[in-house]
Amino acid sequence: MVRNRAPGVAPAHGPPPVVDTLHGRPVPDPYRWLESPDSPATERWLAERSREYEREAAAWPLRAPLADRIRALVRTELWTPPRHRPGLLFSTVRDPGAEHPRLVVLPEHGDGPARTVLDPGAEDPTGRTTLDAWEPSPNGSLVAVQTSSGGVERGGLRVVDTRTGAAVGPPVPGVRYSHVAWVPDDTPSFLYVRRDGARGVRGVWLRRVADGAETLVHACTAPATVPGVRVLGERWLLVTESHGTGHRTDLWLADLTARPAPRAPDRHGIALRPVQVGPEAETEARLGPDGLLYLRTTLGAPRRRLCAVTPEEPGVEGWREVVPEDGDATLDAFTPYAGPDGPALLVVRTRWGISEATLHDARTGARTGTVDLPGEGMVSGPETAPDGSVHLGYADVATQQRVLRLAPGARRPRPWPDRAAAPPAPPAVTRTVLWCRSPDGTRVPVTVFTGPGGARSPEPGPTLLHAYGGFGRPRQFGFSATVLAWLLSGGRYAVAHVRGGGDAGRDWHLRGSGRDKPRAVADLVAAADALVAEGLCARDQLCLSGGSAGGLLVLAAAVSRPDLCSAVIASAPLADMARFERLGLGRMWTREFGSAADPDDFAALMSYSPYHRALDSAVRTPGRSFPRVLLTGFHGDTRTDAAHPRKMCAALRAAARDEGRPPVLLRYERDVGHGPRAVSRAVGLAADAHAFAAHETGLTGP
Repeated sequence: MVRNRAPGVAPAHGPPPVVDTLHGRPVPDPYRWLESPDSPATERWLAERSREYEREAAAWPLRAPLADRIRALVRTELWTPPRHRPGLLFSTVRDPGAEHPRLVVLPEHGDGPARTVLDPGAEDPTGRTTLDAWEPSPNGSLVAVQTSSGGVERGGLRVVDTRTGAAVGPPVPGVRYSHVAWVPDDTPSFLYVRRDGARGVRGVWLRRVADGAETLVHACTAPATVPGVRVLGERWLLVTESHGTGHRTDLWLADLTARPAPRAPDRHGIALRPVQVGPEAETEARLGPDGLLYLRTTLGAPRRRLCAVTPEEPGVEGWREVVPEDGDATLDAFTPYAGPDGPALLVVRTRWGISEATLHDARTGARTGTVDLPGEGMVSGPETAPDGSVHLGYADVATQQRVLRLAPGARRPRPWPDRAAAPPAPPAVTRTVLWCRSPDGTRVPVTVFTGPGGARSPEPGPTLLHAYGGFGRPRQFGFSATVLAWLLSGGRYAVAHVRGGGDAGRDWHLRGSGRDKPRAVADLVAAADALVAEGLCARDQLCLSGGSAGGLLVLAAAVSRPDLCSAVIASAPLADMARFERLGLGRMWTREFGSAADPDDFAALMSYSPYHRALDSAVRTPGRSFPRVLLTGFHGDTRTDAAHPRKMCAALRAAARDEGRPPVLLRYERDVGHGPRAVSRAVGLAADAHAFAAHETGLTGP
C-alpha cells in the first residue's frame, strides 16, 4: 500500500523525494512520482483513491436523484447552426438518448429528411470516439471530419464522400483540433494546421485529397503560438497565429485566384500579405457580402470594435471603424450579411453574462434594429445564409440550446429546423447581481440564480459559487442541465465575474493574468465573503466550483482561506504552478500565467500555487482544517494533464486534518479527456460532483 507522507518523506514504494532549486529557493515536490501515470506505484495509489471515492459517494443521498434529473433534462434533440453549400445544409444533431451528435446533410430549404454522413456512435459503440470538427468542401460533395478516441484530443482527419460516407484519399493522423479550409480547385485539396509539430512543422499545410501530397504554406516560428486557417468567399486565404489564448493574433491574407499554374503541392504559389502582425491585439476577420473584410478587434478598443478594410490592401493603416466600442459591454461575435437595404452586420455583445444582438448598416455602422431574443441568455455562432438570413444558437439557464433563424428584415428569430420539437416551458429562474469589493478596491459583480420559489426564500441556503477567471473568456449564461438540476433541487447558483476572464473586456483580462493572477483569487475570496455577508448562505452552506483554469482558482482560494467555505469542486484543475509548463499544454500558457523560468513570474506563481501552498501547510500547520475537496481527473487529459489533480490530492491528504473520513476525494476516469465525452459519462460526472456539493452544504432536495 502506498500512503502519503509529509513533504520531504518518500512514499512507501516511491522514489526518493525531489527538491528543486529555482531562483535560489528550494521547491519540494514529494509527489513527483505521481506524474508517471502508468507506473505501478501510481496505479496502486489510484486504486486506493478509487475505492475511497466509491465508499464515500455511496452515502450521498442526491447522487441518483440528480443523475435522473440531469439525464431527463438533456434527453432532447440538439441541433447546431447549419453551414450552407449549393443546394445543401450541413449540421449536427444529437438525438434524444444518443451519446454523441451525428453529422447530417439536408436539402437547402430543409424540406427533406436529414441524411447521416457520419455517426461516431455507430463507428464506435463504446462511446469513446468523439466528432471533434468538420468542414464541407465548396460544392458539398466532400466533408473533412476529425475524430479522436479516449479523450486525448489528438486523432485523425479524413475526407468522406457526402453521399456514401466512404473515405476519400489517405487520412491525416495525429491532428489536434485543426481548422480545415478547402481550396477552390478542380483537384480537391484543403489547408489544415499542425498545432504542436508532433508529426511535422507547426503551421499551415496544403494537402491534396487524392494522394495526400502536402506542402508547407506557412510555418509558425514564434514559440508557443497556435496556427489557424480559413478561406473566405472561396477566394481569400486567411492565416492566423495566436500568441497565447486571448492575448494577441497575427493575421495574413492571400488572394487564391492570383496563384500561378501549376498548383502542384511543391509550388503552392500563395503570397501572404500582413493584415495585423505585431500589435498586442486579438482580432477576428470575416468577409462581407460587399467584398470588404470586417474585423472584430481589441486594437484600440479593450471591449472590441468592428472595422472594415479592402482585402486587396488589408493592413492596419487602412482599417476604417464601422461599429465603435461599447463602454459597458464586450463585443463577442458578429457576422456580415446581405440585408434588405444593403450590406448589414449582426453584432452580439455581452453584459455580465447576458447577450444582446443588434443590427447595423455595414456602411455607416448605424444601428438599425435590435433582435428580439427569447430571454436573458447566450447567443452563439451566428452564421450567414446565401439568402441573407442568419442562423444563431440561443440558450439560457433554463432553456436547452436551440438554433434560431433570423429572416431578412425580421427582428424576431424563429426556430430552425421547422421540424425541431418545441422546447418545454422553462421553469422560473430569477437572476440578481450582487457587487462586492476586492482588497484593492475593485468592484466585482456576482450573478446569483435562484430556482422556482427561491426569490421568496431570503434565508441562507446551500450555494454553489462558480468562477473561471482565465484566458480572457467571459462567463456567459447558456444552458447547463447540472445547474438547472441544482436550482430545481432548492440550491442557489452564483458566478463571480473575476478578473482574468473577459467579462469586462481586455483590460479586465490582463488585470488578472500573469503576475496579477493573485487578483483573480482575491476577487473570488471577496465574492464568497459577500455571499455570506448578504445572508445568501452560511460558510458551511457554500461550495466553490471551477474547472481547468477555474479549478486552479477555487483551489488557490481554498488553500489561502481554509475558513472560506465548506467544500470545493475542482475539475481537471491546474495545481502545480512550478511545473505547469512541463505538463499537458502548459508550455502554451506562459502568456496567461507567466513562466517559472522568470524570477518575478516565479514569485507570483508560488504565491498562489495550490499544490505548494498545501505542501507548505503540511509542514507549518499540520492537521489544519481545510474545506472538503472533490478533485476530478481524466487519464486521457492532454490539456491540463491529470498529474495536477493526482499531486494535489496527495498534498491535501498530507496537509489536512483527519476527521475519520478523507479530507479530499479524487474521482478519476480513464478513456476520457478534457473535452467532449459521451452523454452518459457527462451525466455521471456532473451528478457526482453536485451530489458531493449537496452532501457537504446540506442540500436535501425539493
